[in-house]
Amino acid sequence: MLRLIKYFFLGLVLLLVCFASALLAMRFAIHGREVRVPRFIGMAPPEAERLANSQGLVLSIENHFYSADVPEGYIVSQMPDPNSKVRRGWKVRVAASLGPQRASIPNVVGESERVAELNISRRGLEIGTVATIHFPAAQPGTVIAQSPPANAKNAISPKIGLVLSAPDNVQAYIMPNFVGQSLADAADMIKRAGFMLGKVDFAQDTVGPSEIIWKQFPAAGQKIAAGGTISLVVGRQ
Repeated sequence: MLRLIKYFFLGLVLLLVCFASALLAMRFAIHGREVRVPRFIGMAPPEAERLANSQGLVLSIENHFYSADVPEGYIVSQMPDPNSKVRRGWKVRVAASLGPQRASIPNVVGESERVAELNISRRGLEIGTVATIHFPAAQPGTVIAQSPPANAKNAISPKIGLVLSAPDNVQAYIMPNFVGQSLADAADMIKRAGFMLGKVDFAQDTVGPSEIIWKQFPAAGQKIAAGGTISLVVGRQ
């Protein structure tokens, strides 16, 4: 009996040793594939690529920025940062310097998107992000804001972001239902809502003390522009 207990504990110890060895080997394998990211900033792309490949990393130039400190064509920023630990095969994203800002930032506010694009490209610049918002005070499809602003001297990127007024820039409402209401009440509501009361047709051969709306144009639920005209067909009951 004692011998069985002894063998049992011996087997348990061996099992724990094997388990610990496996964990240690796994940890070594994982961390053994890790490398520290070199500092690529200030290096020429070919030199940086050779260094990255020697460390099992992949170098990718994904952007360009102005820099008064880093010469044109050299790397101005990187991600991950230098000395970060990553696995082999990791992609290091870098940006190349365009040198000091030389291109002037044009004023494209008020221009159409196409004209703005031409004015920007003539100066060797690019269109960045383009957002569209509803802005009733502007013509549809025109530039209402830009970043950086015109004549900026400290632009970071050659890309100019634009904000455009929506193509369908007229403020619209959902047509309410006037059918069944009196003409007087509907006319008052239309006026107070800022719409125009258009043609009012009276149905024939109807009698009754009150004028009730039978039909309306536009129909209920349709869109109508601010200041739009509403026509009615009225009967009596």
